[in-house]
Amino acid sequence: MSRARPRVVFLDAATYGDISLRRFTETWDCIVHQITAPGETAQRLAGHMIAVTNKVVIDKATLNSAEARDLKLIAVAATGTDIIDREQAARRDVKVCNVPGYATQSVAQFTIALMLELATRAGRYGDAVKLGEWEKSAIFSLLNYPTRELGGKKLGIVGYGNIGQAVAQMARGFGLEVLIAARPGERAPGGGRIPLEQLLSQADIVSLHCPLTPETRNLINKQSLALMKPTAFLINTARGALVDEAALIEALRQKLIAAAALDVISKEPPPADYPIIQAAKELDNLIVTPHTAWSAREARERLLHEVEENIAAFLQGQPRNLVT
Repeated sequence: MSRARPRVVFLDAATYGDISLRRFTETWDCIVHQITAPGETAQRLAGHMIAVTNKVVIDKATLNSAEARDLKLIAVAATGTDIIDREQAARRDVKVCNVPGYATQSVAQFTIALMLELATRAGRYGDAVKLGEWEKSAIFSLLNYPTRELGGKKLGIVGYGNIGQAVAQMARGFGLEVLIAARPGERAPGGGRIPLEQLLSQADIVSLHCPLTPETRNLINKQSLALMKPTAFLINTARGALVDEAALIEALRQKLIAAAALDVISKEPPPADYPIIQAAKELDNLIVTPHTAWSAREARERLLHEVEENIAAFLQGQPRNLVT
């Protein structure tokens, strides 16, 4: 009698868009849920050895539930693992693995795209043409939105991991001088890093690429925004809660900084009346995009390939990319 195939459940396959999951369904006994509501998680884990999740939370209560008794591996289809109660997983001897580095190129180029949009307003000018504003112009051009060159400006990078380094490399191609922030709590910065306060006061563009931790939550707040130049841009493609959104809205309204572009916010997806979304509709100096920097097709293909490799390695008794 052949051994039963391991049972795998996908909790939020809609995250991967049009990338095929055939490699999983043909190899293992695989159930695919496009979306899982919080109240459905435990039930959907029932009878499964392996769960694949991108953003579905697996907390202490879920891990302790009777439905999760067969669970042996949580394959997080992302780099961050804050959606998992890792301490409880360790107590239950449930392994947790992630996928580091899969979206470095995608996020870095999107960061540069936001930087360029703030500097050139290319998108806004394209919208102006669609609205018929060009043909009304008294001159050959439109000068509705201020633009600037990046060459010779200073880019401050907060978080110098794979993505931060890729952004730095791309930015130097535009003639930007790169400043690197010291790690939170680092008293004697080395390796060319400078204290965050110094970076904020010197940079023409500040780009966030650090993880969300207790030390970095609301890293950009009323006090740090006050240190920035009134001509400075802020870009966040890391985690929404790195930024105190109420403080940022006020700073943009008062022109304490020139502009901001956010691909991540504190509540995703946001309710219709969410303040930062309302502000983006109101303010010309705020751009919000829907957490899409990571999502280039190549990155999503790479992500699922690595998830497949993580599961296969675990089943062979040689787990990889373990965080718990």
